[in-house]
Amino acid sequence: ELVFNMRTFASHHHPAIENHYATLERKETLRSKLDLLRHLLSNESLQLFPDFLQRKSVLKTLGYIDDNETVCVKGRVACEVNTCEELIATEIVFEGVLNDLEPAEIVASLSSLVFQEKSTDSEFDAELPDTLVECCERMKTIAVNLGQLQKEHGLEVDPEEYCEASLKFGLVHVVYEWALGVPFSNICELTLVQEGSIVRCITRLDELCRDFRNCARVVGNPTLYRKMEAASTAIKRDIVFASSLYVS
Repeated sequence: ELVFNMRTFASHHHPAIENHYATLERKETLRSKLDLLRHLLSNESLQLFPDFLQRKSVLKTLGYIDDNETVCVKGRVACEVNTCEELIATEIVFEGVLNDLEPAEIVASLSSLVFQEKSTDSEFDAELPDTLVECCERMKTIAVNLGQLQKEHGLEVDPEEYCEASLKFGLVHVVYEWALGVPFSNICELTLVQEGSIVRCITRLDELCRDFRNCARVVGNPTLYRKMEAASTAIKRDIVFASSLYVS
């Protein structure tokens, strides 16, 4: 019936009907492309957009950004960290975890942030100072709490796994002895980790000391700034930082 009625329309017999149909087809094609582009430019097309909102909510809760999404002091400090997990490093600075430690203890504890391999060595030897062991335990607590907070905001994060992935204490004793001036051959006897991994960890640790020094400058903590300089000097010596024909 509809087809029959269409034949009675005057426009159906118009001499330019084919041109009109072609124009209408182009119009609808352009409309479809426009709708697609609008969708692609919208937030709904972003697969990671929900994850982005959840992470932004975490930053607001921690005080890295305010309600207007302006970066706060904590956020500025986090921007200075390029070598390890930014949230953990920032919380370490603001909770004053390193303030009462000696330079050798500082670099030993921070080695857990840059050491990336699994180690069968015991994490904390009896020879380590109690202040160093306590610092490492506080770092664990910070990491677990951060993981729990992210989980509460909808992120797929297991607090314990987040802690284990972010903190590895396998070279704490090794780095502590190295910072005290023990020869490289002697510290290699303290662990089953390969020598190359030890060198890589210590060189990255020097970069992390630079990051923490910048963090101390941002928050206005001259004591921590000087300690990070001393910590960097303590590990920057001998064969670990010798020039290499392969990379120089």
